[in-house]
Amino acid sequence: MSAAAEKMRAEGLSEAAVETFAHYERLLREGERGTLPESELEPLSDLPDADDLPSGDGTALGQAVVLKLNGGLGTSMGMTKAKSLLEVKEGLTFLDVIVRQILWLRELHGAAVPLLLMNSFATRDDTLAALERYPDLAVDGLPLDFLQGKVPKLLEDGHEPVSWPADPALEWAPPGHGDVYTSLDGSGMLDELLERGYRYAFLSNSDNLGAVLDPRILSWFAREGLPFLSESTDRTEGDRKGGHLARRRSDGGLVLRETAQTPDEDREAFEDVSRHRFFNCNNVWVDLRALRRTLDERGHVLGLPMIVNRKTVDPTDPSSPAVVQLETAMGAAIGVFEGAGALRVPRSRFTPVKTTSDLLVVRSDAYRLGEDWTVSTAREQPPVVSLDPEYFKLMGDFEPRFPAGPPSLVECERLTVSGDVTFGANVVVRGAVKVEGPVRVADGEVLEG
Repeated sequence: MSAAAEKMRAEGLSEAAVETFAHYERLLREGERGTLPESELEPLSDLPDADDLPSGDGTALGQAVVLKLNGGLGTSMGMTKAKSLLEVKEGLTFLDVIVRQILWLRELHGAAVPLLLMNSFATRDDTLAALERYPDLAVDGLPLDFLQGKVPKLLEDGHEPVSWPADPALEWAPPGHGDVYTSLDGSGMLDELLERGYRYAFLSNSDNLGAVLDPRILSWFAREGLPFLSESTDRTEGDRKGGHLARRRSDGGLVLRETAQTPDEDREAFEDVSRHRFFNCNNVWVDLRALRRTLDERGHVLGLPMIVNRKTVDPTDPSSPAVVQLETAMGAAIGVFEGAGALRVPRSRFTPVKTTSDLLVVRSDAYRLGEDWTVSTAREQPPVVSLDPEYFKLMGDFEPRFPAGPPSLVECERLTVSGDVTFGANVVVRGAVKVEGPVRVADGEVLEG
């Protein structure tokens, strides 16, 4: 048994988590690089389209659960609590909107669809406290959450678990959202859902408010008998760095390839959006019975493609020891399940907030909050906003520069802000605009050109 596995057992992590990490640790020691070369892949030419699906009959709703990945702290935006507790629209947080989407779905269809969160140790307490204001959310005593795992960071030289007495918490890393399957298994949540008669799970990130359970997709997924389904949308120039779907040349199976899995010599092909046309939304549908069966067949190790992430043990200190973090991607399970499928969906189902620039657009009138609590664009294409990271990257810098709220962006094509700029109340942005600071944009000003 490796020192890393011993460390995980001493930490009280599940046997499924230990065995899964041991699998990737062996691959690393055997020289696996965690890459998917272009020579092994065929581009996808076409996918079934969600717009062509027949109306669903709703019978599968009683067997469905919505699962949101909620382990992120939003540290890249300077946050120290769950990112889903950030205000996103009309005074509501991501979590508020998600809960209201679920309650609306239940009322509309008369089906008690549970909401389940995968929290991390860092997000659990704040999130569960925030959910106390929704006493009707829990279904039949089913827990509202389960915990995401963690894995040891390994020294790049020698691959032993790193020791960092100055801050022992930095010795551990999140295992990527592919851990959701291992944590469902190791926590006992998968078996509890199956025992209660739930068969289908819709999984997505909590920062993507476009990812709502669509009964029509659920009905088609159930009727087709698919074990796994990945939602994909047309790739744009803005998605060049994001994961795309392709086929393995060896057997024709579908795979997901991320940036970190692409060899340097294949970077140009990876970023060619006309070659690899379908962008992974990270919205997936899973048949829980198929998941249970596959985990049992594989000794509780699903065997997703490995991603090797190279960092320093203290991300804020480049002089600290170099480490590798072994991660997996949730959508990569498409390459594990025989007969897995993919579906082309509209861009409206992918509205993630990864930066303060994204947040400004979603908070603005370029997006609207529907009576069904869905967040959708108020125009065909949302504006492209680029805020100077020196002044806007962190929430503590971003919020004071929009003291009266976001400007109107519904008529904006592109907004580029460089330097120290503060926006007054009722500012309107039209067309393509560049603002250079230091400056305070006056109340009611119309910016164009």
